[in-house]
Amino acid sequence: MPVPNAICTTLSTIMSFSIDSIDHIVLNVADVEASAEWYVRVLGMQRIDFDSRTGVRVAVHFGVHKINLRPKDADTVAWFTGAAPVPGSADLCFVTQASPESVKAHWLAQGVAIEAGPTARSGARGPMTSVYCRDPDGNLIEVATYP
Repeated sequence: MPVPNAICTTLSTIMSFSIDSIDHIVLNVADVEASAEWYVRVLGMQRIDFDSRTGVRVAVHFGVHKINLRPKDADTVAWFTGAAPVPGSADLCFVTQASPESVKAHWLAQGVAIEAGPTARSGARGPMTSVYCRDPDGNLIEVATYP
């Protein structure tokens, strides 16, 4: 649900900057290869391998967004991360233009268990219809369609 203008105006007078978008997120995963394959096969993302200051890393990419796949046992100094880097603790929502029925059919054809949906939900842009599954680490994956 959009933030009321009065709140935005108040916050803008307090803040010296504003956030424009999310660039990337990092998922801590048990098996980088299995996770990369799943996100490519099930969600249609593109795998990318890229150089970092500590070696080659793996990510999946879609649109203008990237998800870095961090091995759960990676050194937290070499790959700075959250305080509790455990696989399976994320809840992610992706948006598609495909129908919820198409998402569900694709997942079933890929052998992915449906956790819920299609079901009505409320997203950042308003009402949407979502289908849910879990990735190899147990992260809750939601794919939503706006009207």
